[in-house]
Amino acid sequence: MKIKDTIINHIQNSISVKEAILKDPALIENIRQAADLILLAYKKGNKTLLAGNGGSAADAQHIAGEFVSRFYFDRPGIPSIALTTDTSILTAIGNDYGFDRLFDRQVQAQGCAGDVFIGITTSGNSENIVKALIASKEKGIKTIVLTGASGGKVGDLSDICIKVPSSETPRIQESHILIGHILCCIVEEELFGSLRKQ
Repeated sequence: MKIKDTIINHIQNSISVKEAILKDPALIENIRQAADLILLAYKKGNKTLLAGNGGSAADAQHIAGEFVSRFYFDRPGIPSIALTTDTSILTAIGNDYGFDRLFDRQVQAQGCAGDVFIGITTSGNSENIVKALIASKEKGIKTIVLTGASGGKVGDLSDICIKVPSSETPRIQESHILIGHILCCIVEEELFGSLRKQ
């Protein structure tokens, strides 16, 4: 296959997944409900906690960064913690408890009832996300997961499961960050739209 064909195929495949999202009213409704859940937490003075592995760790940090800094316009920071960033915490937990406990220990330490945990896992089967969802439930923390078409183990453990209609990791991840951006946009506008400069 020629390089040009590879480029075109990747772009077309990415567009096809996003078109499938647009055509799925239930999926659009799940995204809306996720935005409502996050907004409710922020209006009550709570925060979001995000976690994922590999590219999904980068997405967790990306979304947290948009909340804390800004998305479209200047406004107060919105509290959000990516549980993937502190190397001392990660290596301590990994060494003392194992990789599967990376996030649930942090949920126990950093999370409060009324917060929202957002887990990102393309397979839906990441054991450290599964354990974090269980820990969240025990603490009264609402949960949202972004995953692929199957939903995996996390589908039944979360309050809201947003399943991207694909089984290809790159296409799922591209849609996860799109959905993350949509959530950031809605939250920023609903909380601070009056500060937007016309």
